[in-house]
Amino acid sequence: MDEFDVIVIGAGAAGVGAARRLSAAGRTVRVLEARRRLGGRAWTWQDPSGFALDLGCGWLHSADENELSVLAADTGYTIDKTPPPWAGQLSAIDLSPDELEERGKAIGEFFARLDEAGGRETDQAADRLLEPGCRWNPLINAISTYINGVELDRLSVQDFGRYHDTGVNWRVAEGYGSLIASLGAGLDVVFDCAATLVDFTGALVRIETPQGDVCARAAIVTVPTNVLCGGSLRFRPDLPDKIAAASVLPLGLADKLFLRLDGAEEFPKDSRLVGAADMSGTGSYHVRPFGRPLIEAYFGGRLARDLEVQGEAAFAAFATDQLAELIGSSIRTRLHPIAVSAWARDPHARGSYSHALPGYADARSLLAAPVAERLFFAGEACSPHDFSTAHGAWRSGIAAAEAAIAAMAKQ
Repeated sequence: MDEFDVIVIGAGAAGVGAARRLSAAGRTVRVLEARRRLGGRAWTWQDPSGFALDLGCGWLHSADENELSVLAADTGYTIDKTPPPWAGQLSAIDLSPDELEERGKAIGEFFARLDEAGGRETDQAADRLLEPGCRWNPLINAISTYINGVELDRLSVQDFGRYHDTGVNWRVAEGYGSLIASLGAGLDVVFDCAATLVDFTGALVRIETPQGDVCARAAIVTVPTNVLCGGSLRFRPDLPDKIAAASVLPLGLADKLFLRLDGAEEFPKDSRLVGAADMSGTGSYHVRPFGRPLIEAYFGGRLARDLEVQGEAAFAAFATDQLAELIGSSIRTRLHPIAVSAWARDPHARGSYSHALPGYADARSLLAAPVAERLFFAGEACSPHDFSTAHGAWRSGIAAAEAAIAAMAKQ
């Protein structure tokens, strides 16, 4: 049976960050990855035309203090600092200037109320901060699905308020997923190797996998909360408190669809359209990202779940109908689906990124807490201030690795 200092379960940003830190400290480490690739929910798909399409995370959030921005530049990746299309008012071609101003004011005032409420001692669901009868409430709810992967009625105000954001957002032209994968190059990673049991009743931690058992002095678990709750990975002894914490930090859902756009030069690059302002189940459309002849469509929350149930073709049909309503029916023949994500259907993710349910903002620290100084937990859901981001996952992985190193030094 193979034996290591540390076994890392999962080769996403958290697992790669942890393994790199352990290797740098001279520890023997093996990474077990259920997929056939590195990156986890950071996934860059190479379009046959040559474009790198991020079907997972795509933005270096808080980029001015995000260490992954530095690592990207140091390893030769191209950082695009074009301001994101949501930096100003969301574009619209079916609203008057007065309506645009009214909409922008309503959105700004809601998020100001959300920020103010996030600092209070008592928690509540974010939908309670909507102004009753406001025309723009459905759109505000839709925006939450893009940001949080969930509608406002399932969003903790306190948790949202703890998120740290400098407001600086950059992109990696070659793909954020490609960056994370490249940072894992050279690590000892076993693919197609989903851990099924973590047994820490003996002198060593034993990990069961379809490819055989491995043992280590410690283990770092980086699987998403929905997977922890799903039962495919078990613990011996059971960890009911850990599973309970994961259950109140579920993954919301945000899916992407990429469409090729014929005659794209007609539209300004890096612009954005919203499908409908009077419904929360609407797509958001990033037109010509990086100046490419593409539309990057976003779907979140319940809409994304409904579309996943209907199948991949439903995403393109929904987007085409909305864009035809906005631009005109002639756009239909100019749109060609390229790729779509379906994160809820991915058995190794079962969602996109975490949010705390109302009343459970403190669960992140419970999820991240070590067990018996031999089991350590990491991933974006463990980050109290950088959750839902790749850099939050990365930082949590490094923190878990350093805690493991310190614990082994005592043994």
